[in-house]
Amino acid sequence: MQYRAIGVVRGTYRPTDPEQLTRGVIETEDGTAIEAVVLGRVLTLMRRHLDLAEPHLWVVYPRSRDEDQLHLQLVGVWEPSTLSSETSPGAGDLEGDGDGESVALGAGSSEADPASEAAAEPAGEPSGADSDAVPEGDDYFSVRGELIYTRPESGDVVVKIRQLPRPDGSRPTPFKLQLKGEIPLEGLRHFVALNLRRQGQVLQLESHEVIAPMPQRGNRGGKGRGSAGKGGGRGAATEPRPGAERSAPAPGADRARGDRPAPSPRGDSPQGDSPRGEGPRRNASAVSRPSR
Repeated sequence: MQYRAIGVVRGTYRPTDPEQLTRGVIETEDGTAIEAVVLGRVLTLMRRHLDLAEPHLWVVYPRSRDEDQLHLQLVGVWEPSTLSSETSPGAGDLEGDGDGESVALGAGSSEADPASEAAAEPAGEPSGADSDAVPEGDDYFSVRGELIYTRPESGDVVVKIRQLPRPDGSRPTPFKLQLKGEIPLEGLRHFVALNLRRQGQVLQLESHEVIAPMPQRGNRGGKGRGSAGKGGGRGAATEPRPGAERSAPAPGADRARGDRPAPSPRGDSPQGDSPRGEGPRRNASAVSRPSR
């Protein structure tokens, strides 16, 4: 259950400004122009060792900025014929660490720098053009995350990707990828592994695997709360509450203590007394006023 969003795209990078290589587009072989930005030390690699007039197999992070509009972040180049075997990633499935912001293209690679493998100085003998291809083929993407939306009838899929905290302690905001494919509703709120292929500006699902349900945060049901207050516990009906004997005195207890009887609910004077009686007026007033 390691979050991932990484892929490879073959094409020619055209910077918007020849003096500033950080922004531009990748022109693919199928004629698609995909917006792209350059991250990390790939800039050094591009300036020193790559012919930008030629197509390359770029290692990229996908993003969904607008609907049906793909955005790519360039983090490396898969080109062992140009780069050394020691610094280039080994053959194998596309991998990415948990923060979604580093490149690893082999089981033994675990560098934290997004372009540490691809941006190193070239050395050694070229291994040939055949090594520039990946087993999964061009335009392959590997995405793993939480399935938060799926609509099989329209083929719309949305996956949420979370990233690890940055070195400064800040937490990047999770991002969402809009994909195309059919995933049953049973996979909703599950961690899924997706194999995708780029088709124009869209990442199309080729296969998927439901890994596990996402852990629930907190206890929203309130199970077990308030059972004692509702009298649901065993013996609640037979055991009196503290102070209950004081709230319900036995009949005649007031006469035994010599207390004065309470007035009737309508406020009438007790039987045998009258506001116009022979006693002092203050006594009649005291009798007619409800006791506290």
